[in-house]
Amino acid sequence: MRRLILLATVAAVLAGPAPAQEAPPNATALLFETNQLANAPAGQALTYRYTRFSGIEGAPFGPPVEDRIREVVAPGASPQTRNLKVEMFSGERRMPTATYEDVPGNPVLVRFLEHHLDDLARVLKGNPRYIKNAIRRALRESASVTATEVTVDGAKRPGWRVVARPLVDDPVRDRLRGFDSLTYTVVVSDSVPGQIVSIDVRATSPEGGSLLQETLTYEPNAG
Repeated sequence: MRRLILLATVAAVLAGPAPAQEAPPNATALLFETNQLANAPAGQALTYRYTRFSGIEGAPFGPPVEDRIREVVAPGASPQTRNLKVEMFSGERRMPTATYEDVPGNPVLVRFLEHHLDDLARVLKGNPRYIKNAIRRALRESASVTATEVTVDGAKRPGWRVVARPLVDDPVRDRLRGFDSLTYTVVVSDSVPGQIVSIDVRATSPEGGSLLQETLTYEPNAG
């Protein structure tokens, strides 16, 4: 037994210290201050599948939605930046094409949140800036950032999962009709062009019903 313990100790010494795990980045820096487009090939398009569902009686958010957001990528002024045309939705939902010049960050997260906040403020009859500021504060002060894995071309690649609950302790949460449960989950990976893998926003009533489920998911083969 002593010999086994000695051998194990020697093996551990020879192996050296275990590699330190990478510390989680700050959520705000990861989502809004990272060069996300350097790995997005110019001349191609990034496509995202968008869905929205609400089980609220009377359908204040409207019927269930499934649509697309498409970013056409062109070279920027440097290898690290891109010019983009963002085509958001189709048919009657189609929004004016937005252009971005010489940007390093992926605007799809901001465009998703702007659209989400406009609809949410309309349903709650509130100020979208109030919720926007709550999201910013949660990402800066209380969001969790944990390592995760994403599947890219059939292989597992490292990524980060950001989870924020901006209204859970809100002073006026009693007036939010259950939307104090809003949970924002964003998955990113530098193995995916544009780095945004998915965005998931959910709010659940105390009884377990779905007040809102809104998602955006990168589609690698849509083009």
